Amino acid sequence: MKSTQVEIEPERYELRAAPAYDFTITRRDLFRALGAGLLVLAFLPDADAQESGQRGRGRGGRGGAGPSDIGAWLHFSETGAVTAYTGKTEVGQNIRTSLAQAAAEELRIPAASVTMVMADTELTPYDAGTFGSRTTPAMAPVIHRAAAAAREALLDRAAEEWKVERSTLTAANGKISHGPSHREVTYGHLLKGQKITRDIPAAVSETPRTEWTVAGTSVPKADGRAFVTGRHAYTSDIDREGMVYGRIIRPAAWNAKLKSADTSAAERLPGVTVVRDGNLLGVTAPNSHAAAKAAALVKAVWEMPAPALEEKLWETLRPGNVPGAGPGPAAAGATPLSSTYKIAYIAHAPLEPRAAVAEWQGDKLTVWTGTQRPFGVRSDLAQAFGIPEASVRVITPDTGSGYGGKHTGEAAIEAARLAKAAGKPVKLVWTREEEFNWAYFRPAGVIEVSGAVGPDGVLTSWQFDNYNSGGSGLPSPYEAANRREQFHNAPSPLKQGSYRGLAATANHFARESHMDDLARSIKMDSLAFRLKNLKSERMRSVLEAAARRFGWESRKPKPGHGYGIACGTEKGSYVANCVEVAVDRAAGRVSLIRIVAAFECGAIVNPMHLQNQVEGAVVMGIGGALFEAIHFDQGRVTNARFSKYRVPRFSDVPPIEVALVDRRDLPSAGAGETPIVAIAPAIRNAILDASGLSLYALPMVPDGLPKA
Repeated sequence: MKSTQVEIEPERYELRAAPAYDFTITRRDLFRALGAGLLVLAFLPDADAQESGQRGRGRGGRGGAGPSDIGAWLHFSETGAVTAYTGKTEVGQNIRTSLAQAAAEELRIPAASVTMVMADTELTPYDAGTFGSRTTPAMAPVIHRAAAAAREALLDRAAEEWKVERSTLTAANGKISHGPSHREVTYGHLLKGQKITRDIPAAVSETPRTEWTVAGTSVPKADGRAFVTGRHAYTSDIDREGMVYGRIIRPAAWNAKLKSADTSAAERLPGVTVVRDGNLLGVTAPNSHAAAKAAALVKAVWEMPAPALEEKLWETLRPGNVPGAGPGPAAAGATPLSSTYKIAYIAHAPLEPRAAVAEWQGDKLTVWTGTQRPFGVRSDLAQAFGIPEASVRVITPDTGSGYGGKHTGEAAIEAARLAKAAGKPVKLVWTREEEFNWAYFRPAGVIEVSGAVGPDGVLTSWQFDNYNSGGSGLPSPYEAANRREQFHNAPSPLKQGSYRGLAATANHFARESHMDDLARSIKMDSLAFRLKNLKSERMRSVLEAAARRFGWESRKPKPGHGYGIACGTEKGSYVANCVEVAVDRAAGRVSLIRIVAAFECGAIVNPMHLQNQVEGAVVMGIGGALFEAIHFDQGRVTNARFSKYRVPRFSDVPPIEVALVDRRDLPSAGAGETPIVAIAPAIRNAILDASGLSLYALPMVPDGLPKA
């Protein structure tokens, strides 16, 4: 009897939702901020603001969407300069360039002619946040529609002024031209400083993806020279008049409560202000060195929480009194197989730690901070100080990576509390140890998988239970007559939250590892087994593209070498990896020799930058696959620095070949997350091929392979 059951409960490690609020910018407000020109408002009719779980309810507290939830607009100055506005944050994924390409494509101008204003709660429309690979599929279409509507409005304006047939006009190179008379005018001169508004009509003439000339090309990174020369300013580079520097005195473990503090020694230092506000204890000083010195002199006593022990992690996440699914029904003659996979906590380890500059001017608060959710942080700040959101402005400079780790606004709130107490602007930059200890981690998890396969290679049953790490990427793309998949919440001893790809990396590791083991149990080729049980044409195409580039069919056994393959889908895009490894059992060493990644995300917006995204995700995935793990004792992280927390190094990374599958027949999907999900199982399967060792935990070889 055929049965299919998929249960994915909300992932409760997702950060709490803020209460509902409105963010409405009137046209009058926009004109006051922007000056004269043409303004085109663009609104999404519907949008999913949440990364995973809690579907239909984003951090803004709104279900679905509406004009005030997410939008974009364009402005043309009298000089013809084009500015596009978005609430999205640039965190290294290069959406500043790709969104500019969207506007430029419809306006028939070079991408370099478009300036993007991003992530400023006073200038840009509300946006739930930059996460879940939603910028390209959700925001770029709005920019396209807004720019197309602006182009049509300019053509209408020229036809009216020149008293000519609109069909005789063209828009190109920032000008409107009239063919019969050879007359032309720039966009800026056509407007003559007048303010014209137009809502986007229900039907707007966008450029078909097959006819893109700006989108779909490898446009160089916007402001790239400023980044590589060090002229680009991040939050930690901001300087305000009269600014002082802050430091927070923190307990040894998360969730501790402040009982008492002796601050007398710190208070004697010149220019130092000690701030105690509830459970917050901090100092401000004229420079960062003085702030660190003052913080070190504070003697605090904390009430510590119940100890969290790493050795009890797995039984905490997967209590023995909770019944498991057990093996599903296997057809006659089918080979059953059950395994348990364990996933460690890992840190986001962004290049830029959390930072914020806070400045009060009367009751008005302005905060500059690196965050993926400027409007969410604005809401949090308003709640923290009991002031209207209209009194809070959050400005997010381009941010030195986030990977899902900068959804919250702890540094912003801390800096604002210190600034309010000190009566001066305050800059607060977390140390690397603070980033490791006080940010949240990718959730740990236990995953139990049972499957059965017939002698003909057909998957007959599939049971999959994820405890704690999450439901993203949990549904299998493989067909099975009897199938049940479920995510189970569990108490986490450490603070956890979103991470690049969410739980898809863990779920793909367990699924793709188990698929290889099933294939081996009937002595069937791993690629052939996957293709036999797949119906998704898109998944098949990336598998075949990766195998073709890698030379899977022509691979030849080599002593100590192994080959692995894995595939996956998440956030509307598809990936497949092929890997070659070399294993030295005597030394317990695993070396990556070669990686091929095939990736498809619909129509490609910028091939060069997409390749960079795929390569970066693969490198990041190598760390979580082989050695990244958070260790803790009594609730305290014991490897909270890069000298103890192992991230990929140049010597760990082999040649990476990327095969991009461009589907102009499909809408563009996001590319920031999916390329990370299949690399770990591909490496695992290659290690198995080389050594015969089946590995069931991430990371797989933190201390090297077991020696022969």
